[in-house]
Amino acid sequence: MFMVSHMRRAILAVFLSLPLCLGVWASEADVQTADPIGGFEKRTTKITMRDGIQLHTEIYRPKHTAAALPILLWRSPYNISSVDAVPGRSIFTGPLKELAEDGYIFVFQDIRGRHKSEGEFTMLRPLAEAGGDTAVDESTDAYDTIDWLVKNVAGNNGNVGMLGVSYPAWLSVMAAVNPHPALKAISPQASPADVYIGDDFFHNGAFHLSYGFEYVTFMERGSGADVFDFGTDDTYEWYLNLGSLKNVKTNYLANYDTSWDQFAAHPNYDAFWQKRAVLGQLPKIDVANLNVGGWYDAEDGYGPFAMYHAWQKASPAGANYLVLGPWIHGGWLGEGSAVGSLAFGSDTSAYFREQILSPWFAQHLKGQQVDVPGTHVFETGSNQWHTTKTWPAENSQTRRLYFHDNGVLSFEPPVEETGAADKFISDPALPVPYRPRPIENMFSGPGWSTWQTLDQRFVDGREDVLSWVTPVLDEDVVISGQILARLYAATTGSDADWVVKLIDVYPEDHAGRPEMGGYHLMVSGEILRGRFRNGLETPEAITPDRVEEYDIDLHFRQHRFKKGHRIMVQVQSSWFPLFDRNPQKFIENIFDAEDEDFRKAEHTILRSKNFPSYVQVNVSE
Repeated sequence: MFMVSHMRRAILAVFLSLPLCLGVWASEADVQTADPIGGFEKRTTKITMRDGIQLHTEIYRPKHTAAALPILLWRSPYNISSVDAVPGRSIFTGPLKELAEDGYIFVFQDIRGRHKSEGEFTMLRPLAEAGGDTAVDESTDAYDTIDWLVKNVAGNNGNVGMLGVSYPAWLSVMAAVNPHPALKAISPQASPADVYIGDDFFHNGAFHLSYGFEYVTFMERGSGADVFDFGTDDTYEWYLNLGSLKNVKTNYLANYDTSWDQFAAHPNYDAFWQKRAVLGQLPKIDVANLNVGGWYDAEDGYGPFAMYHAWQKASPAGANYLVLGPWIHGGWLGEGSAVGSLAFGSDTSAYFREQILSPWFAQHLKGQQVDVPGTHVFETGSNQWHTTKTWPAENSQTRRLYFHDNGVLSFEPPVEETGAADKFISDPALPVPYRPRPIENMFSGPGWSTWQTLDQRFVDGREDVLSWVTPVLDEDVVISGQILARLYAATTGSDADWVVKLIDVYPEDHAGRPEMGGYHLMVSGEILRGRFRNGLETPEAITPDRVEEYDIDLHFRQHRFKKGHRIMVQVQSSWFPLFDRNPQKFIENIFDAEDEDFRKAEHTILRSKNFPSYVQVNVSE
C-alpha cells in the first residue's frame, strides 16, 4: 500500500534517483568505512531485536564535530543501501541537505524480512496482541533499535527523531506507539492513515487497481523490484482485456503468495484492514509530530490530514504540526516550483526543508528556541502559504454548490419540486479513463505522479460524464477545509460506483500563460462504491430504480477560485484503470465476479427541491 505507495513512481523519483534505494552493501560484520561521501563516517551493523532477529543498519556520523548530536532514524522496506551508491550524488547533498548541515547522526535500517535484514516481512504489520519478550511488531523493533543506538553510537545526545516518506512514514508513526523514552519527535511524511478508506489500496471500497496490481508484481514476485511487462504502451487496453479481477490470480500470480490474495480475501472493511489503520492508535501517542502531505499525492493524499485531525481531537494542546503543500508523493524532497503544468512561483520544497523541517527538528531534538507555527498550508490558485495555529481555520461559512438544469452549478438551491434529473449510460466495456491514453505503467514515466494536475478536458464530449459549471465568478471564492458531495441517485443496476470531481475552470484568455487558457484543473476528486453507502463493513445491494443517498468525502483542500474563473463539478461512474470496474450487478465479492457479470446500467442524478444533489464546501470569509 503506501507500502505500495512506497515504491511508486514518486518515491522512485525521489529515492531511486538518489541513493537510498540502491544496492551497495557493506560486509555482514559491524564495520567502519572511512569517508564514504565527504564529511561522514559510515558504520554498518546488525542490531538484534528482542526475539533474536537481526536488522541490517547503516549509521552515518559527521566527521568534523565533537559535539553530542541527536540521531535521526529512517526505517524502510525499500532497501536502504548506502548513500554513496552513485558517485557524485548523495542524500546528504540532496533531500536531507538542510538537516545534514544542521548536524545529526543519520541511521538507516531495513525492516524485518526486507533485503539484508532477517525475519519475515508482513505488510503493515499489526501491533502484537500478546505481550512478553517475543511479541514483536514495528513498534517493538523501533524501540529495540533506538535502545541500542543511544547506548552504542558514540557522540549522541540521547535524543532521537524519526522521519520517512510513505511506508517509512507509517513506520515512524508505529515507533511512537509505546515509544522509547529517547524518541522525542517524528515527522511522518505522506503516511497512510487507512489504506482501505483513502490511501493506497482501496478508496471507500473501490479497489485501486493499477496501483495494487503494479505494486504486487513489482515488489512481491520472486526477488522483487521487477517491473511488470504489459506488452503494450497503453495499460488501459491491457486492464480492459484482462476482464474480471479473478483472472489476475489465475493468469499472472498463480505461483506466488502475495498481497493480492489479501486484497481478494478482504474486499470489505473488516478486521484485517481495521487493524492496519493507524487512526485508532494515535490517541496513545504523546510524541511531537510533524505531518507532511501533498495536494497532488496520488498515493497517500488522505493520510497526513486524517492523522493530524485525529491527533488534534485526542490532544488539542499537544505538539501536533501539519504541512500541506503543492506536491506529488514525496515531492517536498525534490524541487518544488512546479508540478506538471502548474507553476507556483517559488521552490516550495526548499521553503519546507529550510523554514519548517530543519527548525522543527532543531527545536525538538536540540532544544533550540524556534517558533514554528502549528500549520503551514499552501493555498493553490493563489500560490500563497498560510500559517495558523490549527487548520482549517474557523472563519469560514459552509455553502453548497447545487446541480441545476442545462449544466448550471449554483449556490442557490433548486426550486423544481420533482422530476429534475440528468441521466447517463455507464458501460463497463468503455470505462472513463482517469488520464489521457496511452496510460503507461506507474514506473515508466511521469504520468502517474502528476495525473491529478492534468487538464480534465480530455473527457469533454463523453456522454457518461456529467458536468455542471457556475457562471464566471465576479469575485474570488476561497475554500478551506473539508469538501463533501451528496448525490441523490438511482441506477437500473444493483451496484454502481460514483465519482465526483471539483474543478477550477480557467478563463480562455489566461494572462501570462496562454497554454493554460480554458484549463480544467481538478481541485479534488474521490470515488464511492455504491454497495458501501451505509458503511464500509457490510456491502448492500442497490435496489434498481430506487433513489438512494450517497455521501462522498472529497477530503480537505485550501484553494482559491479566482475572479474570472468558473467552478465545475463532474460526476461519472468509472475511473479506469485507476480503480477497478464495477460489474453494476451486485456480487458479494467483486474479486470473484465472472466476465459475464459486467453489464451496462443507466444512472440518474437527481437535482430537484426534494432531492438536491450538491457539493458542500467551506468558503473563507
